[in-house]
Amino acid sequence: MAELPARPEEAATSEGDPIDRLAVKYGMSRATAEAAQARVTANAATAGLDFHLDRARSGNTFDAHRLIHYAKSVGKQDAVKERLMAGYFVEGAAIGEGETLARLAVEVGLDEAAVREVLDGDAYADDVRHDELEARQLGITGVPFFVLDRAYGVSGAQPSEMMLAALQQAWTAAHPLQMVGAGDTDTTCTDESCAV
Repeated sequence: MAELPARPEEAATSEGDPIDRLAVKYGMSRATAEAAQARVTANAATAGLDFHLDRARSGNTFDAHRLIHYAKSVGKQDAVKERLMAGYFVEGAAIGEGETLARLAVEVGLDEAAVREVLDGDAYADDVRHDELEARQLGITGVPFFVLDRAYGVSGAQPSEMMLAALQQAWTAAHPLQMVGAGDTDTTCTDESCAV
């Protein structure tokens, strides 16, 4: 999503120009916000994604996160997340609105009656609140944010080289080289010969 989950009582869709909202949110000029949006759009294009952030309709994503939890329970979490992301970043769908969420979820194969039951009630609200608490405990204040092995955090949209380096660092830390037989001079090779 474009933001961490909002409280359920906040407005479903934010009003106004997306560039102005970004500038106000991060205390930057409109020109800087436009440049940031252009960078994100260009980075997305290198991965084959056709972002249209000028159409983005941000808002309260609490119900979207509840819907993702429901989708996980029926084995469709990844499909729903991908559809919501495409809706938001490419199509300008208002993913804070229940009708939009229901339409997008049904498009990826979720049962409409079950989706509407989730959206009309408070199912999975505790799961989302738990996610919010965990994010705060990890120091996450925005997205994207990647947590690797619960030991490394990568904030923001980073180049693929940086992500690869972070993944390698996390892997190396979690899987240190274990020397077997280290220090046994009778089994080491010297001068192109080995003692057995």
